Amino acid sequence: MSTNIITTGTERSIIENMLDRNRQTLIETARGLSDADARRRLVASLTTPISLIKHAAAAERIWFQRFWAGLGESECDGYSRRDEGTFTVTDDESLSDVIAEFERASQRSREIVSRFDLDDTMDTPREGTVSMRWTLLLMIQELARHAGHGDILREQIDKLVVHNTPET
Repeated sequence: MSTNIITTGTERSIIENMLDRNRQTLIETARGLSDADARRRLVASLTTPISLIKHAAAAERIWFQRFWAGLGESECDGYSRRDEGTFTVTDDESLSDVIAEFERASQRSREIVSRFDLDDTMDTPREGTVSMRWTLLLMIQELARHAGHGDILREQIDKLVVHNTPET
């Protein structure tokens, strides 16, 4: 999915476009990597290119399916707890599987978001009362930060691959 930049229009169209662009940017940081390279651990945390996308899918479910749609954990289409499990990728999941999962979660988020106005509010366990506008801006921030992490990891992986350096 290619997302063109929208620089004018309604506040909602600009915000939703920016979120979609950040979704796509995060995917692009990992697209084309082998499954082995997508799983390379180059930092002390669980952060890998594939785990960033897995985490983003969970964030979509947590904020839009659990909080905004009011679905229970078992009703969500994947992991939706607010813990480090959001970064867990099983051995049988490929990069293409995880990208497809994120794209499905993002599409479901779009459908849920369309039911609300930007000024609609809800109560969350940690943040208190939040608006849909705030939630969308939070997700823009979250995905932009993780796309930055993905860019750095991709740069490191590409350098390792070019120089044929073994994983550290």
